[in-house]
Order: sequence, then structure tokens, then C-alpha cells
Amino acid sequence: MEQVFLNGKLIPAAQAKIDIDDSSFLYGIGLFETMRAVGGRVFRLDDHLNRLTASASALSILNTYTVGRIAEAIDQVLRANDLSDARLRLTLTGGPLRAEEDRRSALLITAAPFTAYPKEYFEKGVRVVITDFRQNTRDPFVGHKTTCCGPRLAALRSAHEKLAAEAIWFTVENRLAEGCISNLFLVREGTLLTPPLNTPVLPGIARRTVLEIAEQEKIKTEERPLDINDLLSADEVFLTNVIMTLLPVTAVEAHTVAEGKPGPLTRRLAQKYEELLNR
Repeated sequence: MEQVFLNGKLIPAAQAKIDIDDSSFLYGIGLFETMRAVGGRVFRLDDHLNRLTASASALSILNTYTVGRIAEAIDQVLRANDLSDARLRLTLTGGPLRAEEDRRSALLITAAPFTAYPKEYFEKGVRVVITDFRQNTRDPFVGHKTTCCGPRLAALRSAHEKLAAEAIWFTVENRLAEGCISNLFLVREGTLLTPPLNTPVLPGIARRTVLEIAEQEKIKTEERPLDINDLLSADEVFLTNVIMTLLPVTAVEAHTVAEGKPGPLTRRLAQKYEELLNR
């Protein structure tokens, strides 16, 4: 029977309940982290929990759990479900919208066996589309991994209906931003390009990992504003998140990226990422 961690204890998933007044349920006020466990250890756990803590502070979402206690809870969930390679989801709700002294957030941690993206996605690359939705730079939730993700899921569902793997977002100022569930990288003349965090985009854990690998490999990198012309003229394009790792993009709408196959820098970075992940 699947076990989950909810509000300080392990319980069967079927018994997990959240307050009907919780603002995450009613209004989408909450945070979540999707994490990857390999060999029983969560990849870059500290980065995930530090991001959660920073977002909770920025959005005034109460978090009464220490980083250490959350890490213990994650280990408990993995052991209780006898999982080594897993996909974990941590959700911190906003709690009821009451007076400060009565507030109580819910912390839920679940785990499932890890399922990778199809192998052919990495071998042949994927197609993406551009959503008509726009990222508002003044939206206080942008740049945070919140449970208010209805627009993202709607754009992603539309992309899947068009037989694409992801939808790419631009800002209201027409700056290139990110995918619905991923960060975006371009390669142009051997230089790795990605939108800066103040675009704004999510400070992705895989995004940060790729930038660190690029620095170690002495690959020239630029975090700078990008536009549609940068996207369409790129020699290589790829997406990142901790579940997909590095996913090559070989087509944007009807436009073929370069030669229509994963490029050499994408493959090199993907190999180094996998080596780091398995360590």
C-alpha cells in the first residue's frame, strides 16, 4: 500500500486528506517541487529545498518545517515505499486564509517509481510549438514553482494535441522565456545561450546543473535576453528539467532546427549530466 508523508507523519495514501479551506485547493496558493531520486538519494536535494524556502518567503507561504526535517521525511517516504529510483513530489500548501496565529500549511510528500521519457525523444529530438499565452513579467508568481499552474497545463495539453512535446512561452515584451514545464537553452556558434532569471524564468535545478557543467567544460555561456529570431536561428535547442534531464529539440512549429537532429554540444552536455546524476 502506497505511503505518503502528510503533516508530520507517514500514512496510507488513501487516508491522506487536506483541509477544505486550504488556499492551495481553493485558489492555487502553494508551492511544489518535483524531484528525482537515484539509488535512494535525491539529486540536488539541497537546491530543491533552498528554492522552496526562498519561494515560501517571497510569497508569504508559511513553512514550519526545517530543511533537515523535510529531508528526513523524503527518506521515510522512499523507504516506506521500497523505492530507490523514484520521482518525488513535495507540495507545501498555503493553508487556510485566516489570521496569522491560526494559519497552518500542509506538507505532502509522495513518491512513485521513476519512468523516463521515451528513448526515441533523446535519439531523434522532439518538436515544440509556441503558445499564444504570454508570461507577464509583473506576475508575482512567475519565477516560482507554484500550484497555480492551470495556464501551463492548458498550453501543454494544446501542444500535445498538436503532437508536440512542449510549448514555448514568450513574455508580454516578446522575450523568449521557457517551456510549460522546462527551461530552454540554445546553441549558436558554439556558445550556450539561455534567458536570464530576471526574464523572469523559473530557477530550474537542471538549468543550474547544465550551467555548472558548461563552466567545468569551459563552454562559453551567455545568460541574456533572447527573441524569436534567436530561437529560429539556433544551431541547437534543448529543454531541461530534473525528470527529462536534457531533451533535444529538432523542430519549432514547422521550422527544422539546423540539420533536424540532436547537436554535438547537446549530446556532450547530456552525457556529462548523466554521469553526474549517476554519481
